[in-house]
Amino acid sequence: MAAFLTRRAAEGLLVVALVTTIVFLLIHAAPGDPFAASLEDPRISESVRASWQRAYGLDRPILEQYARYVGSVFRGDLGFSLSLQRPVAHALRDAMPNTLLLMGTGLFGGFVLGMGVALVQVRRRGKAADRILGGLSLALYSIPDFLLALLMLVTFALWLPGRIFPIGGTIDPTIHDMLGPGGRFFDRVRHLILPAATLALLYFPLIARHQRAALLDVMPADYVTAARAKGVPEPVVIRRHALRNALLPVITLLGIAFPALLTGAVFVEKVFSWPGMGLLIVNSIQSRDYPLLTASVVFGSSFVVVGSILADVLYRQFDPRLRDER
Repeated sequence: MAAFLTRRAAEGLLVVALVTTIVFLLIHAAPGDPFAASLEDPRISESVRASWQRAYGLDRPILEQYARYVGSVFRGDLGFSLSLQRPVAHALRDAMPNTLLLMGTGLFGGFVLGMGVALVQVRRRGKAADRILGGLSLALYSIPDFLLALLMLVTFALWLPGRIFPIGGTIDPTIHDMLGPGGRFFDRVRHLILPAATLALLYFPLIARHQRAALLDVMPADYVTAARAKGVPEPVVIRRHALRNALLPVITLLGIAFPALLTGAVFVEKVFSWPGMGLLIVNSIQSRDYPLLTASVVFGSSFVVVGSILADVLYRQFDPRLRDER
């Protein structure tokens, strides 16, 4: 296992380096620069704009800029955000906890709900409950994420009487600091429920359909038949004997979804005004904020690598054919 993890970590570092290099070159090759918006202001002359470029080293050749950036990253300096006028590390530090909280809650809810629905469908396969849940999953899977987010916001924050849930943000800025510990916790939970529920509803149909298909594939297996022959109840057969051997597709989905813990869900964060990494990345692209976008890509690609390694490790734990190979 140690040799496997070492090899995968080395491959992951190479992937992160290649992705960072490609993104760095592409964003610098795109038209415009961080000071392009200043051209619309007649009060800012071309000489002032040129002085800004010299101050941030943007007048240097592209390879020199890349070498300087790599050197600063190795020294632990992610650069200075040109659009936010603050260090990139500080901007990421403020956005990451919000995204981890939102995406962690949404992904956990989506996986639990999806696996639970799949178990119900398999137990009731061919019956009305199976068809209804399958149709509901297909309908939710067909709705674009931004449309579902808007529907959730309008329905639960505007149309329903009482307006139980807030419209957006992570806290109520007017009263949050005046509340006690319990009140502040409840305030965050109220702001979290709608966006997290939206993400859970977006993820669970895909998980449910894959888990249902995997369970149906293993149900005719000999060990499942032997468990039934011993008189084991059908729910226990599905949970203890079939589910463990049908988790591999869900593990793959977990590895794919793991990077979303960092990169976030752009449309959901935008609709609910959630200040996370997804919104930060989109704004950095629009403003051509080179240091902020490149640092976000470094962290995002790192999470892709970690998710892939995590999926491989889980595969080895649940698949005896991989666990026993030398």
